[in-house]
Amino acid sequence: MLTHAQVWSAIDRLAGRTGLSASGLARRAGLDYDELASVSTYRTLPACLEGLAGARLFAVETGGDASYCDRRYRPGDAFLFGSERCGLPSPVLAAIAADLQIRIPMRAGNRSLNLANAVAVVVYEAWRQNGFS
Repeated sequence: MLTHAQVWSAIDRLAGRTGLSASGLARRAGLDYDELASVSTYRTLPACLEGLAGARLFAVETGGDASYCDRRYRPGDAFLFGSERCGLPSPVLAAIAADLQIRIPMRAGNRSLNLANAVAVVVYEAWRQNGFS
């Protein structure tokens, strides 16, 4: 499951791309819970993966082998989401075992969920499976 630090890292990256401050964006999205988080940021994916050493890393991708509901998550798991338009780059997907590539089931012909909704759906399921702890 994503730690607060991993979520904050994603927020920091997003803030950097939008020109907003990470704390302002996080306060807006996190309802002032930023004091509960320990933040780590990474400039590259390899650095992030090194920071996640030991975590089971799931790739959430439209072509994933299994539904996100069909996996059992444990504390320390992490999820990697690609962009809404392109998903994850092929080299990144190639580095993640097929059984750790999951998808959110969608009806044929429907557009994918936006990134924020996709993250919410998958992370909430992992949190639920772990007793909301």
